[in-house]
Order: sequence, then C-alpha cells, then structure tokens
Amino acid sequence: MAVIVVGVSHHNAPLDVRERLTFPTRDVAPALERLRRHSGAREGVLLSTCNRTELYLVEGDKDGAAPAWALLSDRLGADASAYGYVRRDREAAAHLFRVASGIDSMVLGEAQIHGQVRDAWETSRQASGAVLNRLFQSALSTSGRVRSETQLGHGALSVSSAAVQLAKKIFGSLAGRRAMVLGAGDVAELALASLRDEGVRAAVVANRTFERAETLAAQYDATAVHYDQAWSALADVDLLLCSTASPHPIVNVARVREAIAKRGDKPLCILDIALPRDVDPDVATLDNVYLYDLDDLKAVVSANLERRQREIPAAEVLIANEVESFWQWTAGLSAVPVLTQLREEMNRVRERELDAAMRRLGNLTPEQRAAVEHFSRSLTNKFLHEPSVRLRAAAANGRGLGVVDTVRYLFALEERDASPPSSTPDEPAATPPTKIT
Repeated sequence: MAVIVVGVSHHNAPLDVRERLTFPTRDVAPALERLRRHSGAREGVLLSTCNRTELYLVEGDKDGAAPAWALLSDRLGADASAYGYVRRDREAAAHLFRVASGIDSMVLGEAQIHGQVRDAWETSRQASGAVLNRLFQSALSTSGRVRSETQLGHGALSVSSAAVQLAKKIFGSLAGRRAMVLGAGDVAELALASLRDEGVRAAVVANRTFERAETLAAQYDATAVHYDQAWSALADVDLLLCSTASPHPIVNVARVREAIAKRGDKPLCILDIALPRDVDPDVATLDNVYLYDLDDLKAVVSANLERRQREIPAAEVLIANEVESFWQWTAGLSAVPVLTQLREEMNRVRERELDAAMRRLGNLTPEQRAAVEHFSRSLTNKFLHEPSVRLRAAAANGRGLGVVDTVRYLFALEERDASPPSSTPDEPAATPPTKIT
C-alpha cells in the first residue's frame, strides 16, 4: 500500500505557473475522478492553495506519478513535472505534516494553511478513504501539537499581514491612510485587522455579495460598497488589497487609469494576494502605480524569521514521531488481507483433508462426523492463533511489511489473486476532524 504526493509549490514554481495550476472547489471532484480512473489509485485528495497544488494518492497496481503529472500538465499547458516533486510513503506523510504545520509555507509558521489542509480534505472526501482520512486527521492533529508545543507560529505573519507590511515599506507608515479591500473572505478579514492595527484611517470593503461586505465592514469599522461602485471609490484610496476568488483578473488597466486620472500625482499601492491573480500585470506599467503580488512578499517574510527558525528542530522531532505512528498503523493494514488469505488457504487445506479422512473412516454417525469436523476446525484455529497474533504485533511495532512479505512467500500467497478488502474490521470509517485548538 503506497502513499504518494505529486505537486508543485512556491519553492520551485513561479507565480504564473502556480496560478494556472489552481483548482477551484468545483474542479476538485472531477479532477480526482479522472486521476483515479487513469491511475487506478484507490484514494485521492487534492490540495490547492495560493502557494501549492498537491495530489495525495493511495496507489493501486500502477505508479500514480505519471497520471498525476499528466493531469497537472494538461492544466498548465506545459510539463508540470519541471517545477515539481514526488514524495512517497514516509516522506509523503512527513511532507503533509510539515505543510499542515506551516514549516513548508512561504510565511514560516503561518496558521492559515491548517484550515486550508482541512478544507482540501473535506472537499476531496468523496475520493478519500481509510488511509488518506487517517493521514489527514494525523496531519491536522500534528499541526495542532506543533502550534501548542513549540513557538514556531508565534510572531508569524499571515500572507495578509505580510502584504500590509510591504505597503508600509512603500509609504513609511499607514497611519491616516485610506485603503480598499476587494473581497470578503478569510484573507480579506485578516487584511482588515492588519490595516486597522497599522492605523489606517478609513477602509472600504467591496465584494460581489454586498451582504458579506457589510458584515465584514461592520466588524472593522469600515465602509461597505457595492462591487460596481468600487472602481469610482478607487480614486480616493492610497492602498488597494485584492483577495477575491475570481478565476480571471478583475482589476484592469482601464479601470486603474481612470482612477489615476482623478488622483493627480498621488501614488497608488496595489497588493494582489489572490491566486489566480486579481490584477492584470500590465497595471504595473501605469505611472504612480506600485503593483505587488505573492512572489513579492518573499523579501518581507524573510524578516522576523530567526526566532521561529530555531523552533524547527523541535517541530521536526514531533513530526517524525507522528509519521512513525501513522506508518505503523499503515503497516498494520497490510497484515489484515494477508491474515484473511492465510486463513482461507488453511481452511481449504482443512476441508480437503477432512473429506479424504471421512472417506477413509467409512460409515460414521452424524455425531461422529460432527466431532471429527470440530476437531479439524479447532486444530486449524490453534495452529493459526500464534502466527496471527505475532503478525499483528509485528505490524504494530513497524516490522509489519517485512513480516507480511515473508508470510506471503512461505505460504505461497503471492501466487493467489486476492485483493485486500476496502476496509478493515479493526478500522472504523473516518469521521470529520474535531476542532483543534
């Protein structure tokens, strides 16, 4: 049973590549269905954020990497593997645990990724199963432990707050400035909190759903405007922060040029932290417009890292222990189908030998035949009891995979075409995660 992750992230893929590889919620189920159909994968989860797109699979009889790259390459329109990575088994589990804990984020220790991992699992639940459910539950639990037992997340910037810090580098101070936030999701809310903390005098919230904009604006003493009114309000703000879920740019050259014409020589700072991007890159060619995107945040987040980096070794030890626990559980799953095969094979032998013995014994009373059959069953069970106990114990302490292969070889089980069960008698169906604090 092989676990694999195939993906790209901010480490190797530039923004335009990550942008084309994003999967909105509506595309997740069809993508996983296509991938499972072509790869034979038993389970799948798709994680897509502003800084990474990753496919987690439990492989079937085929290697899942090639079909996964084909799916991503079709979406990119080029060879996606040139920007990506493949992790298998323990390394795949460790990678997810690091991602969920914020160790692999552009902003080291940022907290938003925990919720993004949880949401990705929930969105992919139809294609997920016992192994990936357990993997993602463990990753979320580990993330909670890293945050509570280390200082990794203390003082960490979010993407939103990092963007606001970048704006401070432009203006020197945001006190008394006017800002507009385009969007009303979690990222926009974090941005409003950061803007308020920096002394922004007035904030405007624009969103396609006006009721959501009103609710968010009320929480931060801001003003809500209808989406169509945002472009005329643009002439009166110093800072525009964009974080919508639009699949296409919504801030274009014409709209910004019109606003600039009414501003005189006042500069306009635009922070585009959406993916796909909200702002047409050509907006940066306009005079007095300073456009920054996600990749521009790297210089900002490199500051304030030293203390959190000192927490990485402690977090890695915690993660390594949790990965080992998960892998021992996975090894235990491999023992179940082998035990089932072994018992089925021994029962076939018992029945064959019992029939031969009955023919040699001749005429027996029903009571005598029942006694002989009971003896055969009892003897078989006693022979199998200790191997079954030891095989389960070996799986539990991490030696299961090697012992399972030995049992398959000794009893010639590898020659029989027996597929493992889709669920195990000892493993209940996974339930949604409880809230982790």
